Amino acid sequence: MRLVQVMVPAGKRETVLSTLDEEGIDYVLSDETSGREYTAVVSFPLPTEAVEPMLEELREAGLERDAYTVVLNAETVVSKRFEDLEQRYAEDEASSGDRIAREELVTRAMELSPQLGAFVAMTVISAVVATAGLLLDSAAVVVGSMVIAPLIGPAMAASVGTVLDEDELFVRGVKLQVLGAVLAVASAAGFAALLRYGRVVPFGVDEVFSIAEVRERLAPDVLSLPIALGSGVAGALSLSSGVSTALVGVMIAAALVPPTAVVGIGIAWGRPGTVAGAALLVVVNFVAVNFAALATLWYKGYRPGSFWRLDEARATTVRRVAVLGVAILLSTAVLGGVTVASYESAQFQTAAHEEADALLDGDARVIDVEVTYGGFPFRQPTAVTVTVGHSPEASPPRIGDALARNLADDTQTPFGIGEPAAVDVSVRYVAVEESHTGRETA
Repeated sequence: MRLVQVMVPAGKRETVLSTLDEEGIDYVLSDETSGREYTAVVSFPLPTEAVEPMLEELREAGLERDAYTVVLNAETVVSKRFEDLEQRYAEDEASSGDRIAREELVTRAMELSPQLGAFVAMTVISAVVATAGLLLDSAAVVVGSMVIAPLIGPAMAASVGTVLDEDELFVRGVKLQVLGAVLAVASAAGFAALLRYGRVVPFGVDEVFSIAEVRERLAPDVLSLPIALGSGVAGALSLSSGVSTALVGVMIAAALVPPTAVVGIGIAWGRPGTVAGAALLVVVNFVAVNFAALATLWYKGYRPGSFWRLDEARATTVRRVAVLGVAILLSTAVLGGVTVASYESAQFQTAAHEEADALLDGDARVIDVEVTYGGFPFRQPTAVTVTVGHSPEASPPRIGDALARNLADDTQTPFGIGEPAAVDVSVRYVAVEESHTGRETA
């Protein structure tokens, strides 16, 4: 619920009060003694969803659009007339539902977009913490980086600016998003380079990209898209309903911060091509969050206050939704290809295990199969290392050449297009003996 305070201009007192009386709204009238053009201040409580239609009704009654109006959050209102008013709006099918007024929406979007200095500082800190968490392979630290990332504000500001035809707010949101993405990648790359060349993290290229937290973001699949779309919808709903956006901000940061840090790590280790998947994930997530937020706010019924700006806002919204939608479709096609390629790669690993098993006899058996992949967007196996365990008394079975020939027949290109690349096959032999406890020791 809200407490609305309106400065009543000279000559409009009776009109404003009669409008409130007709709606059955309790109010308090205070005389204005500052000597300005306003004669009184009227304060009245309203249900949250009643603020926007009530202000529109007062403006139709002659209250100027630039009149001094304050909307405050009210904890409790004890009044029988207010209870009746709440029930009336709850039962009104034409009511806008549980959503805040346009004026509140703009204010909240502006508040979520911090000043440039604070935005830059928080973005840099978030990227540095995310980079440290990825290199430590610590999910807890990565989650901590999401908490401090100020990325929900710019996305919501751009969407609110579009549906309400607030060009200044839209431009500010877009600029901060672009700045945030570039700044996060640059900060992550700088910090990762400092760790690498300062020998704080003495990892080689293969070791870095084998870290689980890093590896899982190198080849994103189509499941990444619902995360970003859900984040955008949740952000718009939390913003428009007036509830806290803190947790939703963490969800949006979960889709944006870790991939940007992975891109920075790839740049620092001199392998930007390897992190092309993470870079695509960053772009897809930014586009999807904006698309979902924009569509949700338009669906919620937010429009410009002026009738003359409605057509322009509608055309602008449709145009931007179309552009973002096409970008999502193109990105989804790539992510879908990555998903198919990942499935085929998993089948290849299973085939490698089965082929090696078929070539072994006696007590020898496959202990582990490790496949190295390369390329983007369609990952292909480039090397296979099979670990074979055998009895210490027996000679290790030599299956390397036969396994390479058999796997050559199992290697496929994505969608069956082109010729498959040669796969380097290695076999590692480990003597395994069984102890008296029944456990095996190498």
